[in-house]
Amino acid sequence: MPAIATSSSRDASGARPPRTPALDTIRLVETPEGCQLTLRIAGPLARARAWLVDLAIRLFLYMAGASALSTFGAMGTGLILVLVFLLEWAYPVVFEIWRDGQTPGKRMCHLAVVHADGTPVGTPAAIVRNIVRAVDFLPVGYVVGVITMLCAGSGQRLGDLAAGTVVVHTDGARVLTPRTWTDGAADQLPLPLSAAERRAVVDFATRLPRLSPARAEELARTATPLVDGVGEGQAAARLVRLANTITGRATDT
Repeated sequence: MPAIATSSSRDASGARPPRTPALDTIRLVETPEGCQLTLRIAGPLARARAWLVDLAIRLFLYMAGASALSTFGAMGTGLILVLVFLLEWAYPVVFEIWRDGQTPGKRMCHLAVVHADGTPVGTPAAIVRNIVRAVDFLPVGYVVGVITMLCAGSGQRLGDLAAGTVVVHTDGARVLTPRTWTDGAADQLPLPLSAAERRAVVDFATRLPRLSPARAEELARTATPLVDGVGEGQAAARLVRLANTITGRATDT
C-alpha cells in the first residue's frame, strides 16, 4: 500500500514530501471497535466509466422496451414513460440496495457505493444520493457533480455529501460487506430483542472477521443478558449463533 503523507512527515533532507492527491487515493477509516479500514476513493474518471456502462445498458433496455411497447398504441406510450422513469430513477437505487452498492457499470469497473465509514450503503442513503443526482447533473453532463468532487477532496458529489456516502474501488479496498461471518449453528434467543438490538447483534457478527479474538470477546461480553452462563472465550461465538438465528442463516449440523 502506498505511503500516505501527513502534515508532520519530512524526508531525509528535512523537506516536506508532496501532498497526497485529493482524488483516487487511500483513505483510512477507523471503526468504533478500533478496526482500521482501507478505502480507495474513486475519482471522476473512474466513476464516469461506470456511468457510461450503465448508460449503455439503460439505453439498450429502453430501445428494446420501447420497441415492444410501441405496438400497444396510447397505452404503450404511457408504459414507455413508466419505463423511462424506472430506468432513470429505480435502476441505480435498486442495484445499490440489493447488489452491495454496485450497479452493473460499477461492478464491471470494480467500484461500489458505501457509507463514509466503510459500512454497506443503506436504503435511505441510496435513495437520497440518487434524488440529489438531479442537481449534480446541472446544467448538463454532471458539471455541478464534477466540480463538487474536485472541491470536496474525497470524490463526493452533492448526492454523496447529502447521503454520507463515497464511491470506492473494490479491488484492494477493505470495506465492511454484509454476510461475511461463517454460517453455522443457531441458538434460541434468550429474550425478546428490539429491532435495534437485533441489528447490533448482526452488526457484531458482520464485523467479527475484522476483530482480533481478544477484542471480539471483550465486545461480546458487553451483551450481558445474551452471554450469561457462556464459558470463557465463547461469548463471540454465542453472538454469532444468535446472529444466525436472527438472519435465518443457520446450517444443518
